[in-house]
This record gives sequence, structure tokens and C-alpha cells, in this order.
Amino acid sequence: MEKSKFGRRFEGKIAIVTASTQGIGFSIAQRLGLEGASVVISSRKQRNVDEAVGKLKAQGIDVLGLVCHVSNAQHRKNLVDQTVQKYGKIDVVVLNAAVNPSVNPILQTKESTLDKLWEVNVKTSILLLQDASPHLSNGSSIVFTSSISAFQPPPGMAMYGVTKTTLLGLTKALATELAPNTRVNCVAPGFVPTHFASYITSNETKRKALEEMTSLKRLGTTEDVAAATAFLASDDASYITGETIVVSGGTPSRL
Repeated sequence: MEKSKFGRRFEGKIAIVTASTQGIGFSIAQRLGLEGASVVISSRKQRNVDEAVGKLKAQGIDVLGLVCHVSNAQHRKNLVDQTVQKYGKIDVVVLNAAVNPSVNPILQTKESTLDKLWEVNVKTSILLLQDASPHLSNGSSIVFTSSISAFQPPPGMAMYGVTKTTLLGLTKALATELAPNTRVNCVAPGFVPTHFASYITSNETKRKALEEMTSLKRLGTTEDVAAATAFLASDDASYITGETIVVSGGTPSRL
């Protein structure tokens, strides 16, 4: 991505993006940064944070990188505290962290796995927003990363899909709670080749089948998702709240 390609919709804005050192999260942070935001990125490993910070700084982006395991209360608090200490406010929060530790049918999924899916994919986002909400600026924006599997949970990802369905409801509920000062929206990506989805997208047969399901006959890119996220987070979407944009190349999802 080149800086000159984009407008400067986020000039003077401060954006936190969780799980943002690789894949979709990194592309979102990069896009917001190229449009002028100061971005706060995080992931569980210091090495990944350092590498991502280096890449973003090389593109002229103002970036703060922190280790944050979203299940760790102290890490979440530190993420918010360090952001406010350095920048004084929060304008955008993108909640991108997720896990899919099981490919079992729901009724064969262990309780500990159910707990982990619920905790990382849903609960930690609520807890992080509890920490961040006192610091959200007037006109701020929250964006959840859901998934096309929210609409039709597929075999092998069924419980993951159900947690992503929950985010659609959470988006609507929080949009009502946080109005009128903060907008809350959601993106639901289709299948995007990333490390997270590699067990599906790296299989040539599965990949071709997924491409055929789309109207555009290709898988999405992390940049496709970043563009939609940046739109929802920006003032271009100032009259949109409580909504989910499906970014899936026309893969069937809903009416």
C-alpha cells in the first residue's frame, strides 16, 4: 500500500487495533495509519509486535506497539492506559482478536474449548471496551471483526461461527448503548487467505470451491477487509451505526 493512494480521513485520530501484527488486523492498522491515524497495535508475542512496528514505521506511520493477550486483564488495561498516556484519547477501536481451537461438532466440543471460544471471540471485546469507553472521544467509532460464518456456521467451524453471530447482536446492542457519541459497526469477511485461515485456503481443492461460491470468483484480500473497516470507522460513515457489512465477494450470506 502506498500512502499517496488514500485520503487522510484519520488525520489527528488515535486508533487501537487488537490482534494486529499479521493478517487482517495488520492491514487494518496499516490502512488507518496511511490515512493519517496514530495506530496502537498489539498481539501476544513481542517479536511479532516489533516486526509489525518496523513495517509500519517504514511507511511513515506513527505507531505504538504493545504485547496484549486479550484474555489477560492487566494486558487489556495496559493497552488502554498506554494509549491514553501517549495520545490523550481514543477515536477508533477495532476488535479483531479471535480463535478457532476446534473443528469438532458443537456437541462434541469440550467445555474448556467452549470457554476459550466465548472468552476470546466475545467476552474480551466487552471487557476491553469497558476499559476504553471512558476515554472514547465524541464522534468515536468501534468496529468488530465478525465473519461470513456468522450467518451460516459451517461444519468444522460451527461454534466459531456462533461466536461470530454473537458479535452481530453485540454490535446492535452497543450501538444503542453508546449512541449518540460513539458509533458501533461490524465487518463480516468472507474467506481471506491468512495464517488464521490457512487450513482452508491452502488446500487447492477447497480454495477453488470457495472461489466458485463467490460472485467475483476470487477470495478476498486483507486489504479488502481493511478498506471496509476504514470506511465504517471514518466520518464517511457518520450516519451508520449498528450495521454489519459483509465483505465476501458476493458469497451468499443473507437477504
